[in-house]
Amino acid sequence: MVDVFMARKCKNGLVKVIIGDISKIESDVMITTANNRLAGREGVDGAIHEQAGPGLRAECDAIAVERRKTNMQPCPVGTSVITEPYGLATKKLIHVVGPDCRRPTQDDSRRSLIKKAYETLFEQLSNVKDREIVATPPLSMDVFAYPHREGARMTMEIVMGWMENSEDIGVKEFWIVTQQMNWVNNLRTVYRESEDQFPGKDITREYRSSSTL
Repeated sequence: MVDVFMARKCKNGLVKVIIGDISKIESDVMITTANNRLAGREGVDGAIHEQAGPGLRAECDAIAVERRKTNMQPCPVGTSVITEPYGLATKKLIHVVGPDCRRPTQDDSRRSLIKKAYETLFEQLSNVKDREIVATPPLSMDVFAYPHREGARMTMEIVMGWMENSEDIGVKEFWIVTQQMNWVNNLRTVYRESEDQFPGKDITREYRSSSTL
C-alpha cells in the first residue's frame, strides 16, 4: 500500500510524492540511489537489488570490471548507468550516484553535486523509449545523509522545474517515492512555506488516498 502525500500538475505532467516501498512499485522506469561502486548493499539501493535478484548484481559487477580496466570508477558521483530491471516491476533501471554527505569533500559541494545527479538522471531518461511513468527515491536523502530540509526544497525545485520547463520529455508522471518520514516532514514544512513559489498547480486533494499502484 502507498499514500500519495503530494501531487502537483506541471506543464509536462504530474509530480507526485508517494510514501511507500519503491522496490515494490510498478513503473516504466525506476531509479536507484547507487554508490560509485554500484555495490547495491545500503538503504534503498540494497532493497532494490534484493528485489531485483542476482541478475542485477551480475550486470553491475560486469560494468564495474569493464570500467576498472581503464582505471575508471564504476559510476562516479554525478553520473548514472542503465541496466535491465530483472525482478523489479519496471522496464528499465537507472542507477544514479548523488553526493554522499557522510564524506566531507562531497558535503562541501553538495548543492552542485545534487543538481548534477538530477541532470544525469534526466539525460538518461531521454535514452529510454518507454518512460511515461518514472519512480525515484529522493536522491541522496537516504544513507547518504543529505540535509533533509535543504534537500526537500532542492528536490522539488529541480524536479518541478524540469517537468514545467523542459520540452518533449516523454514523462507523464514523475513519482518521488520514499519511506523516509523525516524527509517527508521537512518537505511538508518547505511546501507550506513556499507552495506558491513552485512551478505548476497543487492538485493533492484529487490524488491523496491509500491505493495500490
